[in-house]
Amino acid sequence: MAEQSFEAYRVSENAENNFDSAIIKRSINELTPSDVLIKVNYSSLNYKDALSASGNKGVTRKYPHTPGIDAAGVVVLSKSKNFEAGDEVIVTGYDLGMNTDGGFGQYISVPSDWVVPLPENLGLRESMMLGTAGLTAGLSVKKLIDAGLTPESGDILVTGATGGVGVLAIALLLKLGFSVTASTGKTSEIPFLEALGAQVIDRVELSEASSKALLREKWGGAIDVVGGETLVNILKQIKYGGSVAACGLVESPSIALTVLPFILRGVNLLGIDSVEIPLATKRSVWNKFSADWKIDNLEDLVTEISMAELSDKLKLLLAGKARGRYVLSMSS
Repeated sequence: MAEQSFEAYRVSENAENNFDSAIIKRSINELTPSDVLIKVNYSSLNYKDALSASGNKGVTRKYPHTPGIDAAGVVVLSKSKNFEAGDEVIVTGYDLGMNTDGGFGQYISVPSDWVVPLPENLGLRESMMLGTAGLTAGLSVKKLIDAGLTPESGDILVTGATGGVGVLAIALLLKLGFSVTASTGKTSEIPFLEALGAQVIDRVELSEASSKALLREKWGGAIDVVGGETLVNILKQIKYGGSVAACGLVESPSIALTVLPFILRGVNLLGIDSVEIPLATKRSVWNKFSADWKIDNLEDLVTEISMAELSDKLKLLLAGKARGRYVLSMSS
């Protein structure tokens, strides 16, 4: 096993401080030893992977490196009593694909407390159709519901609607009976979003600054991946007692607003982290996706790619031009 080679998408820093990528052969004994060795069947693409692949030192400190914050596969070796060879498992978040070689390689070596058993009624490929984006969408919906959101609360706004988190949040909310309004700047994708069942608005409606401390109440709740002025305007328009799940910063990590939405309308701003949350919480969300949250039209939201297509698709993600989810097959 120690001599076995495998393919990995490897990003390296060159002498000019630029970053190159290539599919190379590695040996399993080059992986940092840990509790569980997993043969990866599928991974998926996320914005953080695109940052890592482009040489963003805020995500990945040292190169060469194999990105991929998501992986689903089969346990090959285990030092943990919780797993044995042959177990089908999911790994998302923690340090995978950031500073630990990730799912864009055919093998990963990770601590056992990063690993979730694949739930019954959920396939390995299906789990990576969801991946970190699905986990983030699921955590956002769960927090909104826990805060009192119901289908009777009114329209739920989803920003960044054509991205992975956005499309999965829309699909899940619609499955659960909510009315959804999608915000996007991509006019070419309006028919796609409407076909999912969402109403669509132009993101410009939310991104322009307003000097008013409060705006007309409009949304029962929201899932926001954008941050910045967009999140400020959303908070000013949430109905009394409503909530916003904030899970991204595509526009900006900064917000500038008064406390009035919180103390006059009882609005809740809910932070969503899908990386360092307890494993039990991750497992509970995965279990829901295999049961009452199972998304029927998941295949329509996904494009399967091979490692040869990785570089091009990561560039699309980095440029904000991707639609839905890209699932990486390690065998194609």
